[in-house]
Amino acid sequence: MIKNAEYEIGIFDLNQEIPNYDNVIAIVGKSNSGKSSFINSICNRKNLAYVGKTPGKTRALIYYKINKGEFYFLDFPGYGYAEVSEKEKKKWGTLIESTLSKGIKIKHAFILIDHRRTPSEDDIMMQRYFVYHNIPFTIIATKADKSSKSVLNNRLRLLSNDFFVGKDNIYPYSILDNRYKESIYKRINSILGKDE
Repeated sequence: MIKNAEYEIGIFDLNQEIPNYDNVIAIVGKSNSGKSSFINSICNRKNLAYVGKTPGKTRALIYYKINKGEFYFLDFPGYGYAEVSEKEKKKWGTLIESTLSKGIKIKHAFILIDHRRTPSEDDIMMQRYFVYHNIPFTIIATKADKSSKSVLNNRLRLLSNDFFVGKDNIYPYSILDNRYKESIYKRINSILGKDE
C-alpha cells in the first residue's frame, strides 16, 4: 500500500549528480503508454506526475519518494514517437543509456505498454537493456478498461509471446479499476521482499 508519495528530484542532464537510492523501481514506456497516469493512480495522487495531451512531456529522469523513502519510483522519459526534435530524442536516449551503464541502483523495472498495441522495436530494446544489466522487470499492460475481458486476455497472451515472458509476469492495469491497483501493490511488496 502506498501511503505517501512526493516528488524528490529531477535529472535533466548528464552533468547533474545522479542519486544512488536503494529500492528503486524504474518506470519506462513509450510516449503515451500511460506512465504519468499510472504513477498518479498507483500513488493515489492526482497531480504528482504531469499528464499532458502531447506525448513526450516527461523530459527528465524523475525520482518520486514513496512511503517516506521505503522505495522510489524512477520515471524515465518516454521513448518512441514523442513530438520533439531528433536532437532531444537522442539526448533522452543518452540519458537513459548512461543511467543504466553507470550502475545506478535499479531493483526492478516496470515496462508499461498500451495492451492494444504491438510492442515496438523500442519496447523490445528497452526490455533487452534490462536483461543485459540483470535488472528484473515486469510488463504493465495499461488501459485495460479499453477492451473486453476476452480481448484483454488474448492481448496479454500475445504480449507474453512478444516479450518472451510468462503471462504471470504481465500485469493488466487501468486507472479506473482498483482491482488492478491491488495486484500492483502485491507485486511491489514481492519486489521489496515484504510479506503480503
